[in-house]
Amino acid sequence: MPDKKTHSWRFTVLLLLLGALAQAQSLSDLAKSLEGRSMRSSSSARLPGGEYDPDSNYDNANVKPLETKVLLDAKGPGEITHIWMTFLGPEPHPWAKTGAANHQEMLLRIYWDDRPDPDVEAPVGEFFGCGFGMRMEVQSLPVIVDDGDGYNCFWHMPFRKAARVEIINQSDKNIALLYYNVDWIQKEVPPDTPYFCAQYNQSYPVGKGKDYVVLDTEGKGHYVGTTLYVRSRSPEWFGEGDEKIYIDGEEKASVWGTGTEDYFLAAWGLKNNSTLYFGTPWAEEWGSLGQRTAAYRWHIQDPIVFNTGIRFTFEHYGWLPVDENPRGLHDSWNEREDDFASVAYWYQLGPTKRFAVVPPASERKLPCLDRIIAAVGLLDPQRHGPGEVVVQEGVLWPEGGQVFFRPASDADGWYEIPFAVKVREPRRLILNLTRSYDYGIYQAFVDGVKIGNPIDLYAADTQVKEYSLLDFWPEPGTHTVRLQCIGKSDNSAANYLGVVSVLLRERRPCVSEYGHDKDKDWKENPVLY
Repeated sequence: MPDKKTHSWRFTVLLLLLGALAQAQSLSDLAKSLEGRSMRSSSSARLPGGEYDPDSNYDNANVKPLETKVLLDAKGPGEITHIWMTFLGPEPHPWAKTGAANHQEMLLRIYWDDRPDPDVEAPVGEFFGCGFGMRMEVQSLPVIVDDGDGYNCFWHMPFRKAARVEIINQSDKNIALLYYNVDWIQKEVPPDTPYFCAQYNQSYPVGKGKDYVVLDTEGKGHYVGTTLYVRSRSPEWFGEGDEKIYIDGEEKASVWGTGTEDYFLAAWGLKNNSTLYFGTPWAEEWGSLGQRTAAYRWHIQDPIVFNTGIRFTFEHYGWLPVDENPRGLHDSWNEREDDFASVAYWYQLGPTKRFAVVPPASERKLPCLDRIIAAVGLLDPQRHGPGEVVVQEGVLWPEGGQVFFRPASDADGWYEIPFAVKVREPRRLILNLTRSYDYGIYQAFVDGVKIGNPIDLYAADTQVKEYSLLDFWPEPGTHTVRLQCIGKSDNSAANYLGVVSVLLRERRPCVSEYGHDKDKDWKENPVLY
């Protein structure tokens, strides 16, 4: 049986071959005579008369809340060949002291031929393969997000009469330092040329008993891509659901897949990767409650052709822990109710059918599932051993900072966080901790009960990570999480501790409904599903 190195080598060779094929096709096209005239719409600094200003470097725009910024307003016929943009991230910056809009709060709309409705409508982040308002790196053929902040789109977008590309700021903060180039060719477009379309949809959570709809449109065309964003509302793996594609009005899907990860051309789960035609720019800890996953799949070599319409859906089935199964079993085929969002990409003749309404930015943000106990509000000297305790602020801790503890010794390295419970209900207990090059190893206790394995907080780069401890039904009253230092890894420079918060995360309503663990004593048998 081939080992992992052999698999890795074969995969690298495959990528090189696919890249060489795509490049060869592109280079071959360049050896042909091209018609038309190249044009560009840009944020480059202009003089009052509209001429470029060679003496200015103010090549950006700040877009105020609720304002619309037009990136391109062109008369056709022609074809957009490339869109590039960048802007400041949402964190505070010297040029945006209170922070800025994130890309989930920016709505991209593209109108073809003066139609009243856009044929492209999606949040900027999701359109470029970056979900959850977070910056991610994407390296694919039609979409590239370099270092998480250079947004590039190479989808070709032909139009006949006119093209209008705009971004609406739906945040309560400015889009800060927006730079952009929209490249297009002024040229004739054959009458049978389809239009590029893209549409966002979401369901927080997905509807029980209903497949999630990625696209539902009428007309003639071909489907060319999907981006999918999932936040798990249950522990374990969400991705057993199949894609089901209904072509030309058929009642039963004729294109039926074998699982969500299989549709995204992976296997045995989705792991961080980025290739020409498929990838997973973001994949958090496998199977964790609240896990976020972002994936893309481009049908460039294998477009899905339809003549009168197409309906593209995903089942939402997967593994569930025993306390979410009505019979208390553990198996792979359970309907889940996770949070889904997506963008469909396709070409078609004529205007698109409106099958989804993009909600406002406040509703595109994932709903909070946590009761948060911030550590910065708990600085009682009776709650930690001897040593220095300070509050640290920074972009890593946007909700008020972290408590940084420098213990006098390993034996003195203990820190406690109390939390109150009013109603007995199922929750997951999670610690939000900082990892860094000089942090130690700590053992967690809840009300004196040892929970799980020691937590090694060493990391070469400073980062914040969630650590799930326990699924339980805590009794009303005050409980205490204690972190006890037991040393440090060989790579760590010290035994420090950074506590951001304690999270009590909601479980699905069915956990209360079934009540499998309600009468169990969690102290006798601590469980983490």
